[in-house]
Amino acid sequence: MPMPRLSRVVAFSLASLATAGAALADPPAPPSPARPKQVVIISFDSARDIPQWKRSRALAQRTGAHFTYFLSCVFLLSPETRGQYTAPGKTAGKSNIGFAASRQEVADRLEQIGLAAHEGHDIASHACGHFDGKDWTKADWLKEFGSFEHILENAYAINGIAPEPKGWRDFARHAVVGFRAPYLSTSKGLYEALPAAGYVFDASGVSKGPVQAPTVGGITRFSLPQIPEGPKSRPVIAMDYNLYVRHSGGFERPGKAGEFADRTYQAFRAAFDAQYQGKRIPLELGFHFTLMNDGAYWTALERFAGEVCVKADVECISFRDYVERRDGGKQGSVGG
Repeated sequence: MPMPRLSRVVAFSLASLATAGAALADPPAPPSPARPKQVVIISFDSARDIPQWKRSRALAQRTGAHFTYFLSCVFLLSPETRGQYTAPGKTAGKSNIGFAASRQEVADRLEQIGLAAHEGHDIASHACGHFDGKDWTKADWLKEFGSFEHILENAYAINGIAPEPKGWRDFARHAVVGFRAPYLSTSKGLYEALPAAGYVFDASGVSKGPVQAPTVGGITRFSLPQIPEGPKSRPVIAMDYNLYVRHSGGFERPGKAGEFADRTYQAFRAAFDAQYQGKRIPLELGFHFTLMNDGAYWTALERFAGEVCVKADVECISFRDYVERRDGGKQGSVGG
């Protein structure tokens, strides 16, 4: 049967292409998958001083960042109400870090917590009295977590501060889903207690460089990385207190604040660049509200965040937001 006209044309065209193959260009490569955004997670421990609350929130507003604030609940108790807290194995009203200076200071701090939460920041737990819980049992930790939740939920009533904002108690019961242990000191009992108390992440670990956080027993475990720092690039935990000890032995040397700030910034930026140009593992940086070495570490933080958090392919987000995004919101917000 003679080949239909259209088929003959197609056959001719294919034969012609076969003989001219040497002149053909390679087919275009498929587009490479988009690189994930570089995540930076910045957090603050104890969250005490009111000026530092305001300064950190202003930094977030300038850069689009969201932070995690690890709150110590004793700073929601005044000298008159300190007896509301009893740590495991201690008598009432004992704390390693003191209490709020006054009822007014408690009111000011509660206002800052509410503003930060409204602005999308993550309010998390740093326990209450900043005791070392390495020998605490599950029951001890559950007692401490119970104190935190009770004091946060009832802070306005306990201190006689009015009016209590609408929705405060619901926020206190459900918004706190993360924890960091004082002194980064953990125990078997802690990891048994965390899921029982409704937490979904813990940020008490330390790692050799940035690592992806595993989820163990329902708890996502984050770790502050050790990063190269200083002229000899010796590793140091990426937290202001550890840099303070490295730089000045834990003693104030305000005259060298500029040098320490620059060293810190360079270490942060090098750690960031290594991930940004590499595997893009999230980078965690930890701070306190205490201004060590005349605020050198906050100066470095503001310079660093001002440069990197504004990049289109960088996200400076909280621990809570990272967990919720990664898990597609499956874990939800459970009271802690």
